[in-house]
Amino acid sequence: MEAISKNISRRNFIKFSSLTGAALTLGLYSQAAGKEAEIITPEAAENLGIEMNAWITIDTNGKVTITNHRSEMGQGSFQSVPQMIAEELEVNLSDINIVFAQGNNAKYGSQITGGSSTIRGTYKKLLKLSATAREMLIEAAAKKWNVSKAECYAEGGRVIHKPSGKKFHYGELVQEASKLEAPKNVKLKLPEEYKIIRKPLPRQDTPLKTNGSAIFGLDKKLPGMLYAVVERNPRFHGKVKSFDDTETKKVPGVKHVIPVKMSVFNTFREGVAVVADNLWSAMQGRKVLKVEWDDSGFEHLSTEQLYARMSDALKSNNSLSVRTKGDAEVVYQKSENKIEATYETPYESHACMEPLNCVAHYQDDKVEIWGPIQGPDWVQDFLSNLLSLPKEKIIVNMTFLGGGFGRKAFMDYPHEAAVISKEVKAPVQVVWTREDDTTQGPFRPGMMYHCKGSVNANGNIESYIMRTAGQNMDHQWPNADKKSYNGSATEGFLETYLNSLQHYSFSDSPLDVPIPVMWWRSVYASTNAFAMESFMDELAAKAGKDPLDFRRPHLHDGRYHELINKLEEVSGWKNRKKGEGYGVAIAESFSSIVGEVVKVSKKADGKVKIDKVWAVMDCGWYVNPDIIKAQIEGSIIMGLGAAVTHATHFKDGKAVEQNFNTYKMPRITDTPEIEIHIMENDEKAGGVGEPSLPPIAPALTNAIFDLTSKRIRKLPFNLEEV
Repeated sequence: MEAISKNISRRNFIKFSSLTGAALTLGLYSQAAGKEAEIITPEAAENLGIEMNAWITIDTNGKVTITNHRSEMGQGSFQSVPQMIAEELEVNLSDINIVFAQGNNAKYGSQITGGSSTIRGTYKKLLKLSATAREMLIEAAAKKWNVSKAECYAEGGRVIHKPSGKKFHYGELVQEASKLEAPKNVKLKLPEEYKIIRKPLPRQDTPLKTNGSAIFGLDKKLPGMLYAVVERNPRFHGKVKSFDDTETKKVPGVKHVIPVKMSVFNTFREGVAVVADNLWSAMQGRKVLKVEWDDSGFEHLSTEQLYARMSDALKSNNSLSVRTKGDAEVVYQKSENKIEATYETPYESHACMEPLNCVAHYQDDKVEIWGPIQGPDWVQDFLSNLLSLPKEKIIVNMTFLGGGFGRKAFMDYPHEAAVISKEVKAPVQVVWTREDDTTQGPFRPGMMYHCKGSVNANGNIESYIMRTAGQNMDHQWPNADKKSYNGSATEGFLETYLNSLQHYSFSDSPLDVPIPVMWWRSVYASTNAFAMESFMDELAAKAGKDPLDFRRPHLHDGRYHELINKLEEVSGWKNRKKGEGYGVAIAESFSSIVGEVVKVSKKADGKVKIDKVWAVMDCGWYVNPDIIKAQIEGSIIMGLGAAVTHATHFKDGKAVEQNFNTYKMPRITDTPEIEIHIMENDEKAGGVGEPSLPPIAPALTNAIFDLTSKRIRKLPFNLEEV
C-alpha cells in the first residue's frame, strides 16, 4: 500500500467525491494556536477560505478513509488510529483504509513522530471526530425515515431504526449527511462501553509487511531514478580537500561523481557522491573512489578524552542551575548520614533495522521527497530555508519506517538527497550503508553524573543533589545560546519526588565538542534514569531500608502508590528467596510512569544471569494492550542492549564501531522473560513507545547489587565479568 495524500479544498472535494458519487468528509480546523480544534465539513472550510484536511472520508460503498498525519515506524499508529476511529464511528476495522498525509503542519499541526506523542496528542480529537461523523449519519437516516433520531443507533457501519429494525448502510447516507452541519457537542463512549478500543486486536499493517506490499523508503521507485551512495568525512566536521574518481568512472553504470554537502546542525558534513543507474554500481564505484580530507581546525577526540572532560566539568565550579528547592548543599554538608557517587553512560548509535535512505526529485522550482521520515513538516521548514524555496514547493511524502528512535526525525539525509537530485537533474535515491548509519551519527550523547544525598533519622531523603556533564543537543543549532542549561536534566525523575523533597539541586555542565548528538529513544531519560534510580537505591541502602519501602514516603500521589503496589504484587517482591537478586527502578517520561523489577541469579559457573523482568506501565487512557506490550518489550530489550551489549566509541575523532560485528545487538538468547502489566485508570493518555526504556538499566544493576553487593556505576558492563 503506497501512501497518498488527500488535500481537500472545495474544488478537490468535488473532484474526489465524484469518484464515488458522494462522500462524507470531516476535518479539523483551529483558528488560533492553543484553541481547541473545530470539526468542519468541506462546505464550512470553503466559507472560512481554508483548505481543510480530510481526516475522515466515507464513500458511497461505506469505505472509510482516514489520514494519518504521523509516521508509522513500528510503534503501531497504523493500528491504534483506525481502532479509535472504528470504535466511535461504529464500523468494522476491515472497512477502514489509512493513508499517510503529506507534510503540512498548517493543516495537521505538528507531524513529528517523537516524544511518544501520536496517541496522547490526538486521541481526544480523533474520538470526537469519529463520534461526530456517526451522529451526522444517524441524523441523516432519521430524516430519511422521518423518525426521531433518538430511535436510531449505529452499529457495524449501519444505522438501525430500533422499533422497526430498518437499516441503512453508511454508504447510502453519506450524500445526505454531507449536507448537515457538524454537531458541536457529541457524547463519547465510556471505557466500559468499548468494543474495539482496549482490545488486543491484530495489527492492520502486519499483512502489508509480511506480503511485501508495504512501501518502505527503500521500496520507493520513480521512472528514471538514479541511485547514490556518499563517501562522507568520518570526522564529522572535516572538508573535502580533493578526490580522484578515475577508477570510479570506469565502473559500469556510474553516471556522476560529485562533491556534496548536507546540513548537520550548525555545520555542513562534506562528502563525495557516486551516482549510478543501479545501487550495486554506485557502491562498487565508491569502493575505488579516493578522497583526501582536510581535517584541520577542530579537535579529533577519543572516548577517553570525552569522559575526562566530563569528569573535569563535574569537579569544576562552572555549572548551570537547572532546578532547585531549599538549600540542598548546606543540608548535605551538615548531615552525618550522606553518600555520593558518580555514574557514566555511553554514546550510542540508533541502529535502526532500516538504514537511512531518501528519494528526492528536484524539478525547476520545487522538490519532492519520499522516504522514512519522522517529521515531514520539519523537513519542509528545513529544506525551504536551505534551498530558498517556498514551503509549499517542498513536498514531503512519508513511507513506512523500519525503526526510527529519533534518528529519522533529523533533516540531514533528505537535504543530501535533494542537493544531489538538483545537481544531476534527475530523481535520486540516496542509500546509507550499515557502516554509514553506524558511524556517521548523530549519536545518543554519552553522559556523566555526580550525585550527592543524605537521609534523616527516619530514613527519608533530606537532600538530593545531581550534577550532569555531557553534550546539550540544543547547543548544536545555529546561533544557539550556549549559556543555556539542559532543560531535560530532570527528565525521567518522578514529579512526585520533586514535590516531596524539601532540599534538592539539579545542575548542568555542558560539553562542547565536535561529536554530533541527538534524540535517542526516550532522549535524556535513557541516561538520566540510570543515575537517578541507581542513586535512589544507594540512598535506600544508606538508610537501611528496603528499596521499594524507601520510595513510598516520597510518593505524594495515589497514582504512584498504586503502581508501586502493583509492581510489588506481580513481582513477588516480598517473597524473595536466598540466592536471588531483585532490583527496582521507576521512571516518568512523556506523561507515563513505568516501574520495572529485574530478578537475577547465578549460573552454575558463578556468573550472573537475568531471570525475569516485570514491567508495570501507567500510561493512562490507552488503545491496544498488545501494541503497548510490544513497545514495552522492545524498549526493555533496547535498554538492555545499551546497558550490557553495545556502545559507540571514538578514536582520533572517528567512530570505532562500524557494523553489527562490533556494535553488537542483543540476541533472542540474551532476552529474559518479560511480564507486563498495564494500569487501568481515568488519567489522560501518556506515551507508550519510549517510557519503558529508562528503568531497565538501573533495575538490573540494583538487582546485581542485591545479589552480589557489587555496585555498577558505569555502562555498558559485561555480565560475564560481574
